[in-house]
Amino acid sequence: MLITANLMAQFPGAPGGKGNTQAMNMGHIYGKIVDSLGKPISEVSVILLQNKFDSVSKKKKDVLLKGLTTKANGEFSFEGLPIFGPLKLKISAVGYKAIDQTVAFQMKMDAGAMKPNADASAQMSAMTNMINNFDKDLGNIVLANDAKQLAGVTVTANTSALKMDIDKKVFNVDKNIVSAGGTALDVMKNVPSLQVDIDGNVKLRNATPQIYIDGRPTTLTLDQIPADAIESVEVITNPSAKYDASGGSAGILNIVLKKNKKTGWF
Repeated sequence: MLITANLMAQFPGAPGGKGNTQAMNMGHIYGKIVDSLGKPISEVSVILLQNKFDSVSKKKKDVLLKGLTTKANGEFSFEGLPIFGPLKLKISAVGYKAIDQTVAFQMKMDAGAMKPNADASAQMSAMTNMINNFDKDLGNIVLANDAKQLAGVTVTANTSALKMDIDKKVFNVDKNIVSAGGTALDVMKNVPSLQVDIDGNVKLRNATPQIYIDGRPTTLTLDQIPADAIESVEVITNPSAKYDASGGSAGILNIVLKKNKKTGWF
């Protein structure tokens, strides 16, 4: 007795078949993200977008289908993807240029092998080849460096009004607006640790200090020195060998004048 049987194949996801939803979501996309030197890049954001019809706006728009970050070896893999319609792949990472590319599954079928009178093995082979087309390898995807030249940056710093050193205290006169237009005596009234009485006598630690100008003794009085010419005032309580050893019990009051420096061509 001879029994003949015809095999009828149905395309996965075709209308009228059972389990069409599972059959349509059988796509697989995978690949690897590398840099210009071929080294894998981890923690790269990879998302898949699908163009769908929005019932609210009555327009088609890209919606998020799936998303992940690459592994330590730079690989990524998406499974259970719809096989109909193109998908948009977006790859982005900090310091690299983003990549947008369209991914679509190629559905090829041998029409002769799928005829009812075709050989059973040929039909099975055609179905296997068709299913293999839903497994898409994107290979190595190279991300280019995104280097940007920043504009020039200007850093502005202000000196403090009072600076404490090991052997002296430096008072910056430029920060003292009150003494502008006055004399050195007005400046001394705002210097910490100095006492100025109504007669214009300056005292440091209840004693009269020696007055120096630019590190040298002077015969000028404080009323004869304009405040605008003073850059800073140094209160030296423990004079070193650089100064006169007879600094007294009070110390030295060194007035540093502004230097009129002008650059030019020679």
